[in-house]
Amino acid sequence: MHTATTSPTGPTLLIVEDDILPAMNLMDELRDAGFHVLELTERVEEAKAAALACKPALALVNIELHGHDDGIGLARDLKLMGIPVLFISGQEEKVRAAKAVAIGSLAKPYHPDDMIEAVRYLLRHIARDESLPRPAGLEVFDDLQTDAVR
Repeated sequence: MHTATTSPTGPTLLIVEDDILPAMNLMDELRDAGFHVLELTERVEEAKAAALACKPALALVNIELHGHDDGIGLARDLKLMGIPVLFISGQEEKVRAAKAVAIGSLAKPYHPDDMIEAVRYLLRHIARDESLPRPAGLEVFDDLQTDAVR
């Protein structure tokens, strides 16, 4: 687990990913882009505790986590907490089957710049600001969860 060391400057994000090196790289890239990223988590219980402690504007969740942890179940719990979820997974069939609990998905492998664009787009989309074009590779689901983000 790695902790962000800079002070928050933009919207808060939660990354739930068990592949720690790409997750650390993603965290650094998002932080450099002006986002505040909570501690990286790789377990469902850690992610729920972090979400309760500091309600993020968006959670980036991998579907398949180590052990018996389930990103889809976590996304369902986060949605109930009012936190929108972006699936970051190569499991496209599972993503589509679970789209009711997420705002969208960006398939692996992705470039960090693509993730930054996707996060910026989704945060504006949640606020019903459609001024940015939808990034290539980002699948957006219809459930905006707008009441949850305010």
